[in-house]
Amino acid sequence: MTTAKDLFIIAMDLKHSVGQGDLSLALAGAELIDLIGAGVVAVDLDRIVPGAAPTPDDRFMGEAAAGLTRQAPYERIEDWLWRRGRDLSAAYQAALEENGELKPQRGGRLSFGTERVEPVDTPARRHAADRWEEKEPVLVALASVVGIGAERSDDETGLDDEAVTTVVAAVHDAVMELEAVRQRRTIENAAFANIWRGP
Repeated sequence: MTTAKDLFIIAMDLKHSVGQGDLSLALAGAELIDLIGAGVVAVDLDRIVPGAAPTPDDRFMGEAAAGLTRQAPYERIEDWLWRRGRDLSAAYQAALEENGELKPQRGGRLSFGTERVEPVDTPARRHAADRWEEKEPVLVALASVVGIGAERSDDETGLDDEAVTTVVAAVHDAVMELEAVRQRRTIENAAFANIWRGP
């Protein structure tokens, strides 16, 4: 089980409305934190430095490790989050559907757009739920960044690893940047519509 998979399951399980872009950035952060925990990478200030440890036996972790920049000056955490995070939420959803770990939601009318899904009762789902019930600090911190659960101040995160704290902060900054882009587009679209409407 990985933190990213647990985070994705929690987001689906709680039926919380999370933007795919926000969740994708958080999933990329979760992968990076697991790579740090496994000794595959280290963090030097805001750079990701590859280590010598073998990559955990997980498809997504393998892809994440394979995409690391292995030459100095190495990649900045923020740049990696944006690159690795592109469509990552959709990739996790597709993989879980393929493995039979997600099913279409029952009941209610489907709105236009993507079909709503929910996790199947599997050991992976129970593992994610246990971590969530135990308020595991990394999972709770990443979920909080995308608006799941209670907002926490920096002093309340419970994170005791400087590298992990740095990654969570970078995910938070990236999500805030994405929201700023959304707001700017909304304002620009509204202004454009007003030009067409005229006085």
